[in-house]
Amino acid sequence: MTGRIAIVTGASRGIGRAIAEQLAGAGATVVCVARGENAAATAAAIVAAGGQAEARGLDVTDAAGVDALVADVLARHGRIDILVNNAGVTRDQLMLRMKRADWDDVLQTNLTAAFTLSQAVLKPMIRQRSGRIIAISSVVGQMGNAGQANYAASKAGLIGFCKALAREVASRNVTVNVVAPGLVETDMTKAITENAKADWSSQIPLGRMGTPADIAAAVRFLASDEASYITGQVLAVNGGMYM
Repeated sequence: MTGRIAIVTGASRGIGRAIAEQLAGAGATVVCVARGENAAATAAAIVAAGGQAEARGLDVTDAAGVDALVADVLARHGRIDILVNNAGVTRDQLMLRMKRADWDDVLQTNLTAAFTLSQAVLKPMIRQRSGRIIAISSVVGQMGNAGQANYAASKAGLIGFCKALAREVASRNVTVNVVAPGLVETDMTKAITENAKADWSSQIPLGRMGTPADIAAAVRFLASDEASYITGQVLAVNGGMYM
């Protein structure tokens, strides 16, 4: 991926950080995006390892900020080759107790921001007649989960969004795909109780939780030339939890 420019949102930790590191390891210059200064450590680690990266502070729900980011990346690098829509939040609650704000926050961050970012990078990708857009969904978006109606809706929405977009831009050699992780060892899943983890883990045929590196490897593949004939697909990386 030498010479290619990648934007990775939610790059400060967990899956996003692993994605940024693996893309940089394959030769890409990675723009690590997160709120405030949170992506600085990821970019610094990549540079220390001999890769190329820069950190950008951005709230992905800020549409004007997204446009400014993309314009700046284009001005500095002249192209955008890869967009990974990874930023996400949870606001778990049973439907009877869920506040409208909890619904809106999750949909805006997990789904609407992916629309805004994808729309912003489409023009340069279509102009250069190449590009990779990859969204990080979830097994919850495929099978549902009690207490996560907002999160499941946002992640299922990403799948439909990417399939529709893939059909629109395939003739311009821009591919759009989804990676749907299962239960992964991240800061987000640390909040799950041990009993809940044991219950979920019992549903995983491979018998273990995934790692951020497992997810990043799938993203790296979809961003590579080896995946040039793959678009509109959902690559489930879940240990067999949902088949």
